[in-house]
Amino acid sequence: MDFTTRCIHGAANNTHTTGAVSVPIYQSATFAHPGIGQSSGYDYSRLQNPTREHLEKIIANLEEGVDAIAFSTGMAAITALMELFSIGDHIIASEDLYGGTVRLFDNINKKNGLLFDYLDTSDLSKLRGLIRKETKAIYIETPTNPMMQVTDIQAVAALAKEYNLLVIVDNTFLTPYFQRPLTLGADIVIHSGTKYLSGHNDTLAGFLVTGRTDLSEKLRYIYKTTGACLSPFDSWLLIRGIKTLAIRMERQEENAKKVAAFLNSHEKVKKVYFIGLETHPGYEISKKQASGFGSMISIEVDTEATAKQVLERVNLILFAESLGGTETLMTYPMVQTHADVPIEDRLARGINDRLLRMSVGLENTEDLIEDLKQALS
Repeated sequence: MDFTTRCIHGAANNTHTTGAVSVPIYQSATFAHPGIGQSSGYDYSRLQNPTREHLEKIIANLEEGVDAIAFSTGMAAITALMELFSIGDHIIASEDLYGGTVRLFDNINKKNGLLFDYLDTSDLSKLRGLIRKETKAIYIETPTNPMMQVTDIQAVAALAKEYNLLVIVDNTFLTPYFQRPLTLGADIVIHSGTKYLSGHNDTLAGFLVTGRTDLSEKLRYIYKTTGACLSPFDSWLLIRGIKTLAIRMERQEENAKKVAAFLNSHEKVKKVYFIGLETHPGYEISKKQASGFGSMISIEVDTEATAKQVLERVNLILFAESLGGTETLMTYPMVQTHADVPIEDRLARGINDRLLRMSVGLENTEDLIEDLKQALS
């Protein structure tokens, strides 16, 4: 079945008999038992809810995994994931991660005894050099947020297999429409469902997806114990959003290519980070492991004053955090998404006061370019 069709019909709807085309919202915290020792299959919504279960089956199907677990936020998903590890365990992570992930690792997980090293995970020789007996996992974003570094998932998975390490991939930027890390050897995939999967900037969600039954069992136990489950209504919003995932991703990528080309030719834009540009160092790897480039663009402008001017002058484009929705958003990473990353680390990674990040939406491309032209003038 084609991916587009699976977005709409990817999980058989066996949760009701009314014939409703839209999956019902089972807004119930608890479910009655038919008798002692008997269950309808649903007992308490922290464990499972019919609406959420339907969503999880769709996501597992799209990522080609055996299980997907829906959380209240992307950070809740990553927080639960870290409970797989014990005091003294070592994790190697991409150096250019979403700032909230770095904040969790450095301020919560380190306090609880986990050890982290950060590096450009596209450099396999350096990655191998950091592996030690305490190492348990390699955690990557590809492309990264906000510098758009690309890591060869298949190569990292082959390296990890030598040392019996987990490979964890945050696939938020490309979604399973463009990239399916489990098929490339990853063990666990992460999504901020708030972003492209939802697609409408109207709800928060997170997912962990795995192709391994042993990991599914461990994660399900952590999930029911820690309790950050996605609500029935938010699950329904995600189901609705995913129905248009394929067509949104195609249009947003098409828009992003045109916007990136315009920005790449503007005198005040000194660098464009978009993996769809042939000059991007990760372009060939992206073509190998993904079927598209997505719609995330970061740019470095000539001065801090220009960066602030753009943020204050854009009209159609919204100066707001988040990404992946129908509206085009622009973010200032150094004071928003990465504000809690130490300044020396931010600057070393290129996250300076001239860097802007764009999530290109579904608007008419010429309208977006006109807005950027006047904001940069």
